[in-house]
Amino acid sequence: MNRLQNLFFSYTGKQAETVNELTSSGSNRRYYRLSSGSISIIGVVGTNAEENKAFIEIDRHFLTKGIKVPKVLAISDDMMAYIQEDLGDDQLYKLVAHGRESGEYSSYECALLCRTMEMLPKIQFKGGAGLDYSNCYPDSAFNERMVMFDLNYFKYCFLKATGLEFNEVRLQDDFDKLRDDLMEDIGETFMYRDFQARNVMVKDGEPYFIDFQGGRRGPIYYDVASFVWQARSRYPDDLKQTLIETYLRALKGYTTVDEAEFYRKLRMFVLFRTMQVLGAY
Repeated sequence: MNRLQNLFFSYTGKQAETVNELTSSGSNRRYYRLSSGSISIIGVVGTNAEENKAFIEIDRHFLTKGIKVPKVLAISDDMMAYIQEDLGDDQLYKLVAHGRESGEYSSYECALLCRTMEMLPKIQFKGGAGLDYSNCYPDSAFNERMVMFDLNYFKYCFLKATGLEFNEVRLQDDFDKLRDDLMEDIGETFMYRDFQARNVMVKDGEPYFIDFQGGRRGPIYYDVASFVWQARSRYPDDLKQTLIETYLRALKGYTTVDEAEFYRKLRMFVLFRTMQVLGAY
């Protein structure tokens, strides 16, 4: 905590009057809001310097590409803590809570979700262009090891836990085929890896993106599947289709799109992400 207060003072020239810990989900990183008068800054304390470095370096690169992310303001010498721009409290996940709970999304909620999907190709293509992927943590790219780790997690943590009998040899054959299909074209684009509504803040009506420290080079389909088929979101089928169509329109500004091929590959990644979720939960 002293490190964050020292960073706050070094950046603002003032002592932090209040320090409040923020709720974080699914991460060992701890977030705090430090404030003094009208100044409000977010402090982050991580458990891994390499992971923190990944966020900081990707963040700097994204800012040069005009991608809306919080600016890192100061970093501790050991890189275990840093302070960043405060984007407020309007998390996309919370702003679409009514739709998630009722299953019926309002036009306002749909517009926020579509605007977020519209920004994804910019992150993938402009964000990926010129990025030093050696800074990514723990891997620089989507790879076979990552695929097999998640597939085996599904097998041991979900499938075997059900007590269902299955032929392990044939299952492995299927895993090998799915792995090969997923690795067919990983591209030169940035894969956010955890692209979901919890990692989007809305400021002045525009989405800002956070928690991309696990990103790496990888296929565009992974992030589309992660967002549209996000666990517990309960997006109705027509909204899912609208989100995909919104993404495709934006994608065509960056690359030529064969829609039939796009949907074929997307289906594989939806299957893969579903298996990941089943293994994790």
